[in-house]
Amino acid sequence: MLNLSELVLLALARYRATQLAVHDTILDPARSSVFSWHSRKIDSPVRSATVQLISCPYCMGWWIAVILLAVWLLVTGQFDQAPLLVHGVQ
Repeated sequence: MLNLSELVLLALARYRATQLAVHDTILDPARSSVFSWHSRKIDSPVRSATVQLISCPYCMGWWIAVILLAVWLLVTGQFDQAPLLVHGVQ
């Protein structure tokens, strides 16, 4: 189980990682290549979903939060200390 300081640290990291993934200019080349990939075949549902995912800060934020929490729990060895449902609530 995470304590309050770890939870705050992960929340701040998730916020910054989401801003990096969705808005920052350092990832503009990657985003533009995904947009051009989508423009070559607009009818593809997979391509449309990918563009929607990288454009939406809420969608990207949830995925980044899941990844950050999983990595944090695996690195610190806390993953098997609580049921998976507890980690989902965290």
